[in-house]
Amino acid sequence: MKPDLNRYKDRMDKAVSALKEEFGSLRTGRASASLLDQVVVDAYGSSMQLTACAAVSVPEPRMISVSVWDKGLVVSVEKAIRNAGLGLNPITDGQTLRIPIPPLTEERRKELAKIAGKYAETQRIAVRNVRRDANDDLKKAEKASDISQDEEKKGQTEIQNFTDAAIKRIDEMLKTKEVEIMQV
Repeated sequence: MKPDLNRYKDRMDKAVSALKEEFGSLRTGRASASLLDQVVVDAYGSSMQLTACAAVSVPEPRMISVSVWDKGLVVSVEKAIRNAGLGLNPITDGQTLRIPIPPLTEERRKELAKIAGKYAETQRIAVRNVRRDANDDLKKAEKASDISQDEEKKGQTEIQNFTDAAIKRIDEMLKTKEVEIMQV
């Protein structure tokens, strides 16, 4: 059976989308509701995303507001935000948590840029793994005589083009995020 190359392109696109989500959770100098997307809260003996037990909003450029729906979870949500490694200290006001976004120090900016680089490298590896899977499938199809050698080479070239495009997008996203992080 001839491999469907668009399936591999979609998998590469998903790696790029995953990087976009990871970058959304990286803190820059201004408040963003997506900053808390990766926060996991221990609620009633299980783990759940913060957004599943509270509403997150940004009333000011340097403030995030978290309205917890269940009064019994306020302490758990506060603890989860403190322990998320974002350098945030929520202020509890009833069922609402106000989270001031402090300006980033130069050291923390560099640290965040390194983290962004790690996220990008993880997704580059994911894209290369998709390329490897595609090339393996092309070789299997050629051995099974489903496609000719020329079609295999043409397919590998097309997959390499998809890979190059995906990695280029990842690199551009990383460059943009680093500039955003390093901005004072």
